[in-house]
Amino acid sequence: MQINAELSLIMYEDLLRCRYVEETSLDLFTEGLTPGRMHPYIGEEAVAVGTAAAMKPGDLTVSTHRGGAHLVALKADIVRVFAEYMGRAAGYSSGRGGPMHISVPEIGFLCSNGIVGSGIPIAVGAAMACQRTSPEKVVVCFFGDGAANTGSFHEGLNMAGIWKLPVVFVCENNGYAETLPVGKGIAVQNISSRAAGYGICGVTIDGNDVEAVYTAMAEAIRNAREGAGASLVEAKTYRIGQHFSGESNHYRTESEVQMWMERDPIRLFRERLLERGLAVPGELSKLEEAVRDAVEQAVQAAKDAPFPDPETVLAGLYRDPQTLGLGTP
Repeated sequence: MQINAELSLIMYEDLLRCRYVEETSLDLFTEGLTPGRMHPYIGEEAVAVGTAAAMKPGDLTVSTHRGGAHLVALKADIVRVFAEYMGRAAGYSSGRGGPMHISVPEIGFLCSNGIVGSGIPIAVGAAMACQRTSPEKVVVCFFGDGAANTGSFHEGLNMAGIWKLPVVFVCENNGYAETLPVGKGIAVQNISSRAAGYGICGVTIDGNDVEAVYTAMAEAIRNAREGAGASLVEAKTYRIGQHFSGESNHYRTESEVQMWMERDPIRLFRERLLERGLAVPGELSKLEEAVRDAVEQAVQAAKDAPFPDPETVLAGLYRDPQTLGLGTP
């Protein structure tokens, strides 16, 4: 499906923003400004951007430990994203969640989660609630190929199939479950083939083609919204960067990484825009510069933000110390 010029340029800008935020986040880690490690999404941006473009306001998202780009693609305030990464009070979770545990209800981002596969049952529960009280909403659940081997994956897809829940499961198959090649951990060629066992639709797409992602997700989301039930969309992509910041790439060859860099989703889409005459090189260069400047300004604003007041350490807890019988702090 060919996307119109306006949406194409919007998606290209979103791809750039996701990439620059990810690269800058790694720089922050190197500078010692992030309390925890980063899990870079570099190379996978087309999945986040194509999916977000297919969603409607009010739809819900459940993310993973590699969820920063999902937030950015959903138009989160990148100042607050950077602030959260650096443990600042201006962050979306007041600096308490870090890069892996963020919730932004105002844009439907229910949560990111550091436990592999744990977002799947959360998404199923949210979809059940939507089915009963907000049938116009759809839940999108991201997870990786490693999560497809967890019990929560099979239980979650089974329940979604039984109840025809309005949820789209997006498996970001980036080739590795941490350091384990997908071919050594999964017997089937396509993870999407597992969908048939739960009575839901399954499709495998090129996760480095933002238009292919958008087209597949638009159909899956539309089906879910119209009551046709859940889908499993497997987006085959590649994690160009490390599994986490500071990790060695000893389990991958340079030639393999280079091969996938040739299929960089931003590079591919940029070439496509030029080939179709939807933009000229100078226009795209100005856009790239503008997005980079905006990211640099955002990270500086986040650096200038204060840390949380130690007196607020217990703020936001579900139960206060007195309720737990621990007395007054």
